[in-house]
Amino acid sequence: MAYVCTNCGLEYVKWQGKCDACKEWNRLTSFATKGSTKHFENQQPINYPQRLDEIQAPTNKRLLAEDAELNRVLGGGIVPGSLVLLGGEPGIGKSTLLLQMALQFKEGKVLYVSGEETTHQIKLRTARLGLSSANCLLLQECGLVQILKHTNDLEPTLLIIDSIQTLYAEEEEGAVGSINQIKACTTRLLHYAKSSNVALFLIGHINKDGALAGPKLLEHMVDTVLQFEGDKPCLYRMVRTIKNRFGPTSELGIYEMKVTGLHGVQNPASILLSGKDYALSGIAIGSCLEGTRPLMLEVQALVTATRYGNPQRNATGYDPRRLNMLLAVLEKRTGIRLHDRDVFLNITGGLRVDDTALDLAICMAVIGSLKDQVISNLKCFIAEVGLGGELRNVQRMEYRIAEAEKLGFKEVFITAQHQQFAKPFNIKINPIKNLKEFLSLLFS
Repeated sequence: MAYVCTNCGLEYVKWQGKCDACKEWNRLTSFATKGSTKHFENQQPINYPQRLDEIQAPTNKRLLAEDAELNRVLGGGIVPGSLVLLGGEPGIGKSTLLLQMALQFKEGKVLYVSGEETTHQIKLRTARLGLSSANCLLLQECGLVQILKHTNDLEPTLLIIDSIQTLYAEEEEGAVGSINQIKACTTRLLHYAKSSNVALFLIGHINKDGALAGPKLLEHMVDTVLQFEGDKPCLYRMVRTIKNRFGPTSELGIYEMKVTGLHGVQNPASILLSGKDYALSGIAIGSCLEGTRPLMLEVQALVTATRYGNPQRNATGYDPRRLNMLLAVLEKRTGIRLHDRDVFLNITGGLRVDDTALDLAICMAVIGSLKDQVISNLKCFIAEVGLGGELRNVQRMEYRIAEAEKLGFKEVFITAQHQQFAKPFNIKINPIKNLKEFLSLLFS
């Protein structure tokens, strides 16, 4: 018997209240150290050291799903032999997303294994989605040995497990969903995926803290971790890449939940920008970067006089500490009085962003609300604000400006320290040195 920390994965020979690695309390859970380890090691092939120049580069191309948003978050498609873990809250759409992918997959045979629903229930869901496929096989099974027996017979190109917490290995100790069972089943599935070159998707539950249930080791073992985000009452869902060994992290896929399932949003500006045709103060357009994808966001600010006690500083979708810093910079460097004002900030679309390129847009939204002056929705603000009130350059500026031009913006305000661009733009580019100069120009 041993103990493992469910937060960081560190193992202990005896129980203790506090983990020495992550400093979390009451995270140690017991698991059995005996079981099928010896049986599993006997099945492992014997590998020998090889020179790097003797190893042949893999010729397998990525498998493309019909879902362009899923291909994006995976880094350009599904890598054969990879292990992908998809986590999210109950009812948010994890099973629907992977079932859609399985039914639309045209690159080969798919085996969808469900440990939570019967095949009849899945059939009803496919009828609701309006999808069908002769290449997709359904299996209701929780035993790992039986699942591997079927996969060896069918030799699928793609294997989907819904979910990893429902699997069990008969030779392992512990109840279904315990740390010992999850760890053993994932190890066996990882070995199968790498040895047979089958792309494997696992659906994982989350705990009450929002983290993936099971040992932290689970996230280290897999190749890619995708996180499903969004409120269930909201129509829009977001899939974010937390870890990816075969592509960039922090990629974002946006979906709209409809009666017929999840549909990718090809133009995020349609939900992130309101496209208002009426004058309203306190709104500015900025740019953030999610992985390699530039997104144009609408920043809303409301500044009112403080009536009781200390002024409030509330931010939705943004770091309140950075908002306090920007307000201090505005008051110190531009002379604008904000210490007796309540400031409320909102990032539309339900996104939570931490890109410093939104600094200038936030400052403009706050000033626009304070002065009750409307900022044109054809202007875009892209720059980081320093403590001296100076505007600083941000990464991938050229891609952000190209996105603003594509969406029909007429002007973009950036720092005067930007580098020369490789190609000219049809949008008007206004270089600005600092906030004080900018405010005198914008509100003159």
